Amino acid sequence: MLFMTFLSKEKLFTKRLFIDYGLISLGSFIMAAGFVFFITPHKIVPGGIYGLGIIVHYLSKGMSFWPEGFPIGLFNLLVNIPLTYFGIKLLGKQFGTKTIYGFISSSIFMDGITWMREVGDAPLVNDVLLSCIFGGVLTGIGLGLIFKARATSGGSDIIAMVITRYTRIPIGQMLIWVDSAIVLVALAAFKDWQIPLYSMIVIYITGRAVDLILEGANYNKALIIISDKHDDIRDKIINDLGRGGTYLKGVGMYTNTEKNIIFTVVNRREVAILEEHINKIDPQAFITIMDASEILGEGFQSLKHKIEYH
Repeated sequence: MLFMTFLSKEKLFTKRLFIDYGLISLGSFIMAAGFVFFITPHKIVPGGIYGLGIIVHYLSKGMSFWPEGFPIGLFNLLVNIPLTYFGIKLLGKQFGTKTIYGFISSSIFMDGITWMREVGDAPLVNDVLLSCIFGGVLTGIGLGLIFKARATSGGSDIIAMVITRYTRIPIGQMLIWVDSAIVLVALAAFKDWQIPLYSMIVIYITGRAVDLILEGANYNKALIIISDKHDDIRDKIINDLGRGGTYLKGVGMYTNTEKNIIFTVVNRREVAILEEHINKIDPQAFITIMDASEILGEGFQSLKHKIEYH
């Protein structure tokens, strides 16, 4: 009934829907592979419900009801079902079928890959630091693809949202606290200081990988140029580089004279070309160069394309 309530709000058989569910499926598989091959075998606990699942998995090993350890994917599924239910009750129907599909598919991939391996908990590489790096990258890529489909991985995201609603603590800060608390639980469970330290490395790398997937490997630079030779610089930008820009009106603080300030965005190679040209015509020019993580508009990625397909 809950699933059908969400399903009725989705337009079926659209290109965007197929792309979104394809991204979630691929992201879930990559994330599961990162855990199974690199993170879980070393008892690394990078927060989240999967982190709790790793703790339960190792603590339950050897017990009569599950001698090989309670499956991590099954644990994630069992915890996320009530979490999602209460999240919907408290926060409204904002998670949708894509989030539900996301945590179900990732749980299936997690236990499926483990089951197909000869030794489910065997590390692909014995070097823990190397496992942290590759595990963090794969997990971040997987999560990034899920986020691109406008879904979440459930789990600690929902916990943080619920607590934030009643405490007014920012969601980002609450997520850090929730995941940090889970890392501390791992320290208490395994009594090994290396585990939380390695876990922090995975959390950082995962975050960077997520940013890379969502924002892309962007090498564009935003430039603010103040020069009396602004007409010559304008011609270089428009005619030679094929870029556009905007004149901003300003007043010099020292001279109190009006100035035309150029604001433009170019790629990294074009920065060097423009710097060389400005140095020739006006060595006294003032230039500020900033990283531009995302550029939308003419000459770059279309805003409409991003909204439709991302």
